[in-house]
Amino acid sequence: MKTLNEGLMMQIFKILWLVLMLSAPVLANADASDLPGSADWYLYVDLEQMKSEEAGKALYDWLDAEVLTEVEEEAGVSLDQEVDSVTAFATAGEGPVVVIDGPISGDTRDKIMAVIAAGGDISPLKASGRTYYKLGDGDGAYGNGNGNVEVDLDSLEDGGWISLDVKNKILITGTEERMKSLLANKGRVPGPGRNKGALLVLTAEKALLQAGMNTGAMKDDGDDDLDSKILRNTEQVAFLLAIVKDKLAIEAELITTNAEMAESLASVARGLISLVAFDDSMDAETMAVLQSTKIEAKGNSLNLSLAVDPDLVVRTIQN
Repeated sequence: MKTLNEGLMMQIFKILWLVLMLSAPVLANADASDLPGSADWYLYVDLEQMKSEEAGKALYDWLDAEVLTEVEEEAGVSLDQEVDSVTAFATAGEGPVVVIDGPISGDTRDKIMAVIAAGGDISPLKASGRTYYKLGDGDGAYGNGNGNVEVDLDSLEDGGWISLDVKNKILITGTEERMKSLLANKGRVPGPGRNKGALLVLTAEKALLQAGMNTGAMKDDGDDDLDSKILRNTEQVAFLLAIVKDKLAIEAELITTNAEMAESLASVARGLISLVAFDDSMDAETMAVLQSTKIEAKGNSLNLSLAVDPDLVVRTIQN
């Protein structure tokens, strides 16, 4: 049976992992002007920063062991050597956009072309002098048919589109129109400026992960757990994982439906941390981290931030 502190810490990192899996500012240190105004969610992960900074290495080693190595074994693609960052976002009616940046090798490009040929159409299409291809079979699935390489992307209902023709980038989009727009802008996403309704983006000099979503557009699942109650009463959520000195800085900001809800959620967060103080099994390091958490409600905004030792983050995820 998990102790109270384990449950609370796992809740924190469960939310982190959920946001991570949502698959995006286009650049580290991005701001709202770099995102399409209609984006429903975004994700940016800087793997190069993570593995090159001492404070990020423990987290990167865990990610490499749990995710990157498996991808290499299954698909023969070395994400460790060839991917610097991953950007993803989705806009209403257009599906997801994924931009992979890094020194993608010719061998990897050949493997991707083989996958496209197996489940898509290798007839090259052109836009802005660059080549792209139809991806998938119309059901959001593509692969080689033998079970070794098969990807099912339900959100790519029409199969999607892919281009390998922008230097050091792989572009994947849910619509052909978005692909043409990206190719015209050399893989960069043109933003509309700081328009009303643009997603909130948290920034830092050494950002490892930036993510956010328009929770107001999510369907109510009807559940009565704490996560569902929080999402039901928020309009936007933004998350940041960054390196500050020798720590991993974690920051989250929620835009709630009203100022009273922000105050209520702040009170809940402070109450949970106070309750943990009564758990005899909590180690001093974890207690210090939780008690140092800054919780601030201002208007209809709730901000939570804390600094964590990298090894503690990895231990918590592993447990």
